[in-house]
Amino acid sequence: MGTNATMQCETMSLLSPPGMSYFDSKKKRKLAKIYQALSSDPIDVATLRCMAIGEGGLLTDEIRCKVWPKLLSINTDDLPPLPGKELREDNKDFQQVLLDVRRSLRRFPPGMPDDQREGLQEDLIDIILHVLKRNPQLHYYQGYHDIVVTILLVVGDRLATALVEKLSTHHLRAFMNPTMDSTKHILNYLMPIIDQMNPEVHDFMQSAEVGTIFALSWLITWFGHVLSDLRHVVRLYDFFLACHPLMPIYFAAVIPQDLPYETLISRAGDLFVQFPPSRLAREAAQQQAERTAASAFKDLELASGQQRRDAVLRQCFRKWPRGEERTKSILAKPRMPRTRTNRFAKLAVMGLAVMGLTVAAAVARSALEWAPKFELQIFP
Repeated sequence: MGTNATMQCETMSLLSPPGMSYFDSKKKRKLAKIYQALSSDPIDVATLRCMAIGEGGLLTDEIRCKVWPKLLSINTDDLPPLPGKELREDNKDFQQVLLDVRRSLRRFPPGMPDDQREGLQEDLIDIILHVLKRNPQLHYYQGYHDIVVTILLVVGDRLATALVEKLSTHHLRAFMNPTMDSTKHILNYLMPIIDQMNPEVHDFMQSAEVGTIFALSWLITWFGHVLSDLRHVVRLYDFFLACHPLMPIYFAAVIPQDLPYETLISRAGDLFVQFPPSRLAREAAQQQAERTAASAFKDLELASGQQRRDAVLRQCFRKWPRGEERTKSILAKPRMPRTRTNRFAKLAVMGLAVMGLTVAAAVARSALEWAPKFELQIFP
């Protein structure tokens, strides 16, 4: 990693709560594996992916500064220059980006000095406009800034610019089309996953006609807007960066469960292994989302020249205790008969949609406060 990038990462990591002053033996072994993988020639990206997926993720922001670029095949010795303020002139997205960034106060660590936070907000605007300027095929959406600010807080502005551009042209590509069609197609994967995980809940939600709109903000912000604790957000980003671009929809399916946070991540991985996107596409009868996200994913794999992430994911989850048995127990649940419902049941399921966040709040202290622009302003 270049000297400037390294110094900036070490500075930015101070923004996160320490919490890692003491490492037990398990964490020490994990740290040793991460640094060994980073020092390998060539760098052992497959091991880094497993470390990002496994319990606890990458442990510290300092490590994330070193590993996140490797997961996205970014050369930190040749980072682009910082974006300038001139990008704001006559930019069609500037006003909307400005409004969204101004509303992002809660995304910054509590107690951060106002001048520091305001400086980061200015950096946030410039990074977003820079990526959009360099990639005119990309279209800004409300919620994009929630992903960018998380990366900015961890790695600083210069490295964040490179990371965000790579993510925008690969993992987030489906969300940045001119219309929401691709995003809605990806949301259609949610019900088939829930069906495999819990047929009774699936049938109830289907009969209640609740749809999948409740998960929209989770998906397009990578849960960055709805989780209040930055530590939980960056732990999820470790997981998502190391996995297939569709992994957030698997995680969305396991959220309405009162389980420990790491168990939710593990279960999402189990479901991905057992029910890959290709199988879900057939069940959902929606092929477009797979073509959009998977083609971008394939491009990234060709660019990186590293082991396929889905293969690494399968390898990693096979090593997790009782992963296979846990998945089998999920799949062994008998199908329940379909039941009739009324508007009260539908309201109950809509409550479950928010309850998904309430349950997550018990695990990850999340809150739903976001109102994205989606068709006819479905959210109030």
